[in-house]
Amino acid sequence: LATASLTYGSIFLGLCLVVHLFLRWRLPYADPSLFPRGATLACFGLVFIYRIDQTLAADQARWFFVGIVAFIATILVLRDYRRLEGYRYIIAAVSLGLLMLPLLPGIGQTTNGANLSVQLGSVTFQPGEFAKIGIIIFVASYLRDNRDALSKGGRRFMGVSWPPIRQLGPLLLVFGAAMMLLLVIRDLGTSLMFFGGFLAVLYVATNRLAYPVIGFGLFALGAWFIGSHTAHVQDRIEAWKAPFGKLYDEPGGSYQLAQSLFAQADGGLFGKGFAQSMVLIPGGDSALLPAAQTDMIYALIVSELGLFGGCAIIAIYLLIAARGFKVALLANDGFSKLLATGLTAVFAIQAFVIIGGVTRVIPLTGVTLPLVSYGGSSILANFILLALLLLISDRARREARTGENADMTGEWR
Repeated sequence: LATASLTYGSIFLGLCLVVHLFLRWRLPYADPSLFPRGATLACFGLVFIYRIDQTLAADQARWFFVGIVAFIATILVLRDYRRLEGYRYIIAAVSLGLLMLPLLPGIGQTTNGANLSVQLGSVTFQPGEFAKIGIIIFVASYLRDNRDALSKGGRRFMGVSWPPIRQLGPLLLVFGAAMMLLLVIRDLGTSLMFFGGFLAVLYVATNRLAYPVIGFGLFALGAWFIGSHTAHVQDRIEAWKAPFGKLYDEPGGSYQLAQSLFAQADGGLFGKGFAQSMVLIPGGDSALLPAAQTDMIYALIVSELGLFGGCAIIAIYLLIAARGFKVALLANDGFSKLLATGLTAVFAIQAFVIIGGVTRVIPLTGVTLPLVSYGGSSILANFILLALLLLISDRARREARTGENADMTGEWR
């Protein structure tokens, strides 16, 4: 066991060192803290998945390697990421197609009442993880070109100045189609992630508070409607309201959520110690904490590392979000600024959605904890997301230091 742990650790450290040297060579001006923080999260995930099941850990390690390859390939292929602007409608169409895949008979898979996954042969993946990046690229590109019309608005309705339908229509069509598909597949966690990222980009582009306020109102209305008419969502809401209901013969109740709260409470401030928590039966049987490697991995971390360990995980996500938004502030062109904002927002919101669900701040949803939870789709998509942020960071910091290609007349060129 000790030999295997040292082998995994050495390979992980070696891969991270190779990537660091690659970044210093290829993106010398990029934020040097983004990749190490992402790698730290991946390290937490590998260690705790190894604690649950060594077979799953070996599988996750392979996906980590594939994610590193995708990370490097993204940087090499998209050296000038602004070329993506010219393909925004193709990217939007592909993203919508990815969201439709789980609905196709024969390949679509249903997990806990939601159509999230696609199985092609022996490979299972969640296309929504990749679609989020494509939708953000489209929104950033479109808003960069139509910012003025959306900012100034036109006719007033209900006290709000609305832009011409010619500018607003395509944006609402693509994003509305994405949201409808997410509601059809009953994945409200991903819906919240998409919607939050969209509103963040829209607010940064237009500087109009009315848009996010109206957007959150519409999302709340849609969530209420779905929650009132979909049994799967109703069960999650009842479980959130009364996770211990079944213990007291009351409505609702969720064994998974109740065990998650017990596990976190048992961890205390400093935790029970690695592999010492009783939420997992020795030998890999995780019946005491269902889905410990995916939905509930944060609860396992808190149980064994305590409140301080859980706060450390949250602090890493906050630091990544802070640096991502700093990249957006430094960017000199509108597309880079909006793309960095959107990518950072969806990453941070995804972490909030799953941690908030596990800690009962919001109803539990089925999204993964970025870079930590078991799953190849999440690892791949989030390493690609980090690569895009580093590309934007390298260009922005290079222009800030050298003045290369800097536009001194305005930041929305």
